[in-house]
Amino acid sequence: MTNDSTTTPPERERPVWRRNAAAALAAAALAVLGFQLAGPSDAEEESAATPPSATASASATASASATASAAVSASAEPLSARPVIALDVAFPKEVTDPVGGVYTRVGAATLKSCTEPDSVGPRLIAMIEDGRGCLGHHVALYKDARNNQFNFSVFTMKDPAEIPRLTTELTIRFDDYQVGAQAPPPGSGLPTLAPDSGMIQAFTGAGRSMVAGLGQWSDGRTADFRQLGDRLEPLHKGITDAVAAYERAG
Repeated sequence: MTNDSTTTPPERERPVWRRNAAAALAAAALAVLGFQLAGPSDAEEESAATPPSATASASATASASATASAAVSASAEPLSARPVIALDVAFPKEVTDPVGGVYTRVGAATLKSCTEPDSVGPRLIAMIEDGRGCLGHHVALYKDARNNQFNFSVFTMKDPAEIPRLTTELTIRFDDYQVGAQAPPPGSGLPTLAPDSGMIQAFTGAGRSMVAGLGQWSDGRTADFRQLGDRLEPLHKGITDAVAAYERAG
């Protein structure tokens, strides 16, 4: 993060889809209540102002994504024949940050497809369908010691060459939310945040997989985005590293 200033996005209600998660998450033995997906932005709407920190993070993750994907793709066999990463491998129960903080996994699940319209936005669905297709979609919700919420999705594509395009296009439009955010399960101690709560997002690539990370303050405030980005970054890196290690091992 190179810019210490923060900008509060103007108040603007984001369209929200809620999915009935009972069937999808029951298979993973989770009590997650549902999903909420912020976005996508209407083409006729004015673009919301976005925190400078989000812009800096976006540029870094787009570059990292292209590098990671190219490295794995160069030595890949027919990767689409390999199994998708296991849920527990993609999402460890705990991830530590460099100063000893701990992120705890609240829930995780495998969705039925990568293009469910109530958990993925139409622009991302179109990008997936324009390519060779997707092998699997894992999701997880984490919290830190202060109950800030961090949602992650791992999309595993058939063709690793598509990952740089996906991550770059999603990163460039950093105020257009195309990936779902989980509502916390009962007993997690986490509130279900309002649709207009502040949010930042980041994308990285690892072999066939795209990792999407969303960060929200525990109180949903639309401020202090640089600090929120600093909280999201170590967890995003930990999950990306886990996915990249699996992809390289193949």
